[in-house]
Amino acid sequence: MSDQKKKPAPVPSDTELKNEGEGSRTGARRYDAGAEKMAKSGQVDGLARRAEKALEGKEGVELKRAEEKGKKAQLPHPR
Repeated sequence: MSDQKKKPAPVPSDTELKNEGEGSRTGARRYDAGAEKMAKSGQVDGLARRAEKALEGKEGVELKRAEEKGKKAQLPHPR
């Protein structure tokens, strides 16, 4: 066993734990930052080609079936 202690997991701040309701600004900022980072990474074209090959390859049928299942899924209407 290693003598090194494991670092404790980061604890979310109170702001991150607060329920912001529908339209979470914290979540939107995180998503925007991640989307911008991905766009600037230079990986988008390569990943798009990889996805296209997956759709045209062996797993294409399964991926298309999952897509259709997702489109048909209906969430219960909140009351």
